[in-house]
Amino acid sequence: MPLEDLIGEIRRQGEADLAKIADERGSKADAISADRSRRLDAVRTESSRLSEAEISQMRAQELAAAKLKARKMVYEAREARLTKAVADTRTLLVDYTQSEEYPQVLKRMFAEATNALGKQVRVTGREEDAAALQKVAGRAFDPRPQPILGGLIAETPDGSRRLNLSFDELLRLNEDRVRELLA
Repeated sequence: MPLEDLIGEIRRQGEADLAKIADERGSKADAISADRSRRLDAVRTESSRLSEAEISQMRAQELAAAKLKARKMVYEAREARLTKAVADTRTLLVDYTQSEEYPQVLKRMFAEATNALGKQVRVTGREEDAAALQKVAGRAFDPRPQPILGGLIAETPDGSRRLNLSFDELLRLNEDRVRELLA
């Protein structure tokens, strides 16, 4: 075989190998490109899924915060209404001290105080009620005025026991029940 034929054969063999390598390179490039596209699609899908989950979680948190705020506002409004109602009750009690029944209430309070503390008690109340308390309690009346809405405060002579039947104290002790009634 002549040298030229041998060179031609080597050249054909080289070109065939080169074409084979080019085909393999093209196939590998296409496989790499397809794998890259598949991975990008997977990343986009996962990113979209995570974004949707995060958005849903944020919406749920915002909705929960809005509901909590609404409940707080309702509670504050109800509390303000009840506080005003208790203040109005105080005003009604002050007005009640001007009624004709009030001296009878003082009389019943004095009877309750003597039943609870004994016959020997000192009774005090508002300055405005001094005449009515003097009439009800007689010598047991202590003229020192108390800063109360109405009612009376009874105490044993030695000061060891005390019964506070003032409207202030009765309202304070029964405020929960009053709030329930007003709610």
